[in-house]
Formats: sequence, C-alpha cells, structure tokens
Amino acid sequence: MLARVLSCAVVGLDGELVEVEIDITRAQLPAMTVVGLPDTAVQESRERVRAAIRNSGLGWPANNRLTVNLAPADLRKEGPAYDLPIAVGILAASGQVTADIDDAAFLGELALTGGVRPVRGVLPMAMTAAARGLRRLFVPADNAAEAALVEELEVYPVPSLTALVGHLNGAVPLPRFITNGSSPEDPFAGLATDFADIVGQEHVKRALEVAAAGGHNLVMKGPPGSGKTLLARAVPGILPPLTSAEAMEVTRIYSVAGLLPPGGGLISSRPFRSPHHTISNAGLVGGGSVPRPGEITLAHRGVLFLDELLEFDPHVLEMLRQPLEDKTVTISRAKQAVTFPASFMLCGALNPCPCGYLGDPERPCSCPPAVVSRYQRRLSGPLMDRIDLFVDVPRVPIEKLTAATRGEPSAAVRQRVAAARERQAARFAGTRTATNGEMSPAQVRDFVQARLEPAAAELLKRAVERLNLSARAFHRVLKVARTIADLAGDDGIGAAHMAESIQYRARLD
Repeated sequence: MLARVLSCAVVGLDGELVEVEIDITRAQLPAMTVVGLPDTAVQESRERVRAAIRNSGLGWPANNRLTVNLAPADLRKEGPAYDLPIAVGILAASGQVTADIDDAAFLGELALTGGVRPVRGVLPMAMTAAARGLRRLFVPADNAAEAALVEELEVYPVPSLTALVGHLNGAVPLPRFITNGSSPEDPFAGLATDFADIVGQEHVKRALEVAAAGGHNLVMKGPPGSGKTLLARAVPGILPPLTSAEAMEVTRIYSVAGLLPPGGGLISSRPFRSPHHTISNAGLVGGGSVPRPGEITLAHRGVLFLDELLEFDPHVLEMLRQPLEDKTVTISRAKQAVTFPASFMLCGALNPCPCGYLGDPERPCSCPPAVVSRYQRRLSGPLMDRIDLFVDVPRVPIEKLTAATRGEPSAAVRQRVAAARERQAARFAGTRTATNGEMSPAQVRDFVQARLEPAAAELLKRAVERLNLSARAFHRVLKVARTIADLAGDDGIGAAHMAESIQYRARLD
C-alpha cells in the first residue's frame, strides 16, 4: 500500500515542496523508518505520529513495516512540520483516508493527544505551494492567519488529527479561514516614542529626520542619561509606513524565525531591533548548522539600534561591514549557502569614554587619555566610514526638563520624511535603489554631483582636504546632502545643504 502527501520545507527564506511517500508492507518485525535526510526532530516524529493516531481513535497499521520517504532526498528536512503530512499519509496508505489530496499540502506538529501545534516558516511555504499550483493548504490554527496572506490558496485551520480526517472523509467539513483584512498582534505596533515627548535635543531630532528620510546610518554620542536611547526608539515613528511588498518581506522573515505571535498575520509596522552588547556573531548576522536569520535580517526595512555601541565585541561590529554596503548577508555552509536580506537603518548610541562624561560641562571625566583613546578605537575606521551621520547629544538643561511645552510630534516629521522618500522613489524608478543611502557611485555622479551648485562644490572640496575624507566618506557626504535637499524640496544642492551634511561627519574625538 502506497500513499503520497505533499508538504514543504524552508531553505533560507524560501519554501521547497516536499513529497512525503508512505509505503506499508507486511512484516514479521513491525518497524517504521524515515528516510530522506531527516534531522532529529523529524526522526522523532515516528513516536509522535504513532501516539497521535492511536489517541485520536484511529487505527495504527500493526504487524507492518512502514517506510516514510521525504523527497527530494538530498534536501535536509528539519523541524516538526512533517508530523501532520506523515500521519495523513499513513492513514491514506492504510485506507482510513480516501479523499483526493493531490492538490493539497499539509503542515503541522502533532501532540500526543492528536492536537495540532503551530510551526514556523508557514508563510514562505504557503507561497511556494501556491506557486506550484496547489489549491488547498491545511495548517495549525495558530498559523492560519499568516498562511491566508497568500490569496491564491484555500487555507484550512486544523485543530486536531480527528477533525482533519473527518473533513477529508466528508463527515464534518472544516471551515475555510477567511481573513478580515486586519493585522492582529503586530509585534511592533505602537512601540515608538513620540518626538513631542522628548524634551530639547532639536539638533539631534533634525539629524534623525535626515537619516530617516534617506535611509542613512547614524551614531549618537553623549553622556549617560542625555536621551540617546529615547531618541533612537522614536525613529520608527518618523519612518513612512511599510509598503505591501515590504510588509510581506518582513512577515516572511519573522515567520521563518518563529517570531510571529500566535494568530499573527501581516506585520505592518517597521521593525525595531535592539540586541544586547553581549550578542555573538551568529546572533547578529545569522548562522547555525541550518542557517537562520540574525538581528540584522530581523531589522530588515526597519531600525537596528545598537545601544552602548563601544561595549560590543569589535569582531562582532566588524561583521556589519558587508551588510551595510550590500544590504544582504550570505551565510555559507559546507552543503549550502543562504542569502538573507539586510536593508536596515543602523542607529548607534555610545558614551565618549568608559565613565561617560568626557566633555561634559557639569561632571568631570575620570578616564586617563590612554584609556579614552583605546576605548574609542573599538569602532574601527572602515566601520566609521560606513556611518553617514555623527551627532552629539549633550545633557538637557534643567530649564527644558521642567518646561511644560511639547515639541513637534512625530506625525509631522513623518510627513516630511514621506515626501522626501516620494521624491527618491520617483528619482530611482525602474532601479533597485530605494533611498539616497543606497545610491551607487554612478547614481551619486548622476543625481548628486551633476546638481551641485558652484558654492556647494567648493565647500565640499575644502572639507575633503581639511577633514582628509576617504572616497567612501566623500560619497556619503554627497548622499546626505542630497537627502537634505530632498527634505527642502530642492532639485539642486546648495551651500547650505552641503554645510549641514559636512557637519555630520564629526568624529568621536
């Protein structure tokens, strides 16, 4: 007796169709074998499937040898998502399920009671199922909302193995999941601080507005308690909303990472990730024997905030070099290489010295000069070259802290940022570039240098000579100047735009 059931695997951020073949033959020594490069979790499905079938009141094919083949055999299978298709295949091969299931795929982990538990990576697997022409998808109830984002599929939430068998045999149909268009349990909704609630620091807010408008990287330097973390947490609130395509990208990443909340659907808010400074290389850029996305991929289309930047391991920080340039990260293993997207806005915060009070007018610094120099060198020159804006965050005077007035709200800043992004979208239409921060050298020449006013060009020349800027820093000054002009609604780049851009190239010392 032979049965074939379709399921899916996840490779990187993409799905791969998997055929689950079940063969049942008579044997004196009953056994169940799983082949097709399964990992430990898949091997353990033998016990979960056996217990789930028996505890659901269904018949286990005793005195038989069961062979489960997961094809293609050279693709590594990992995770418990194959429990449900294996169980359906066994029931089909033993004649307990008679329905035609050639147009359906099955995903889900089985409890010993026969219940169906959620799995990760359902969205990319659903997208693959639809692309391969399948019509129905049976998933755990907690995964139904994300699977239903793929409109071409009929999604059926499965509460238990018994309910699924009843549906397939035509006894008690399962209701099809219909999305109501809302996005429940968005993990980033409403978390951003409003600019109006941040006292003072107007020049820092301006720098954050420029960074958000052009997708630039920014580092804030100041003493403890000056508001660096609060300002960083306000950045998502001034970024324009995710487009539908960007929202699907972000949701797919969080689906693969297993970070979508139960019942969660589309993520419509910009991600904000703030890893601790003890994070490892793999935690930041991704990794593992089966590559998983790291923090830079989880911050895709959003903000990666590195608080206490100089406390991070220098080797970990150096891992940011290639992603900041290429907006992707490739993780290579012996048998596969996976590329994850990493188009994020880096926002860092640091103290100028170990005690934090170097240059503070109210409290003297207690660090020897050699200690300060060694501390600041933890941020290497090549990495600093990849940061567009450096801004000082001084202590807020008591007069401003006690004032009752509120600042400009984030909604007003977001409107200006969105208008600048619209100008960039029109400029880069038909290309892969989305923001000024992503411009190639050729685009910098065509869209920036060609529009420099003579006074701006002369000012830039003097700045390069005086600050000894590298070629990369030179291009980043031009990119920031282009963004400042976009915020002002100007096609040309004048001396005022260039002067503001140059002031953001200040170093740590």
